[in-house]
Amino acid sequence: MREITVYRWDEVRKTKDPIGVVFERRKTERRSNYIDLLRLARRRFAVSAAGSVHVFIDPGHSRPRILPELARDCSTA
Repeated sequence: MREITVYRWDEVRKTKDPIGVVFERRKTERRSNYIDLLRLARRRFAVSAAGSVHVFIDPGHSRPRILPELARDCSTA
């Protein structure tokens, strides 16, 4: 699972501000991974339909999500 940061473009300051994350759960690369994640991010983080054009993702700055694993065997002997 990869964690991809969602940004909002600020027209006044000409900067991108991080506003949240979306998780890519697909293990293999498909044709529409980027488009589907962008669609999900715009649905979740856009304030209005007009504001959705200012919401974008940058998959180049994603980081892998490390899930916790058991450190020892929990079974009783």
